[in-house]
Amino acid sequence: MTSLNTEPAAEPDEIYQALVEAHRDLNTEQSQHLNVRLTLLLANHIGDPAVIAEAVAVARRSVVDTTVGKTGG
Repeated sequence: MTSLNTEPAAEPDEIYQALVEAHRDLNTEQSQHLNVRLTLLLANHIGDPAVIAEAVAVARRSVVDTTVGKTGG
């Protein structure tokens, strides 16, 4: 079984720039659809349900941890 690699990518700035550029000139709905489609494509590429579940858990924890105690959204 493969485990989730959380180490920084070899070219993190390049990857970040590609993600930012992908969202350029999109409205909120289009941006959300892009994120969902990208997530599904990458999940399909990974293919290992255990790794995907681990990634979902890590991502969710990071979102919950940063919003604990905030109100209104």
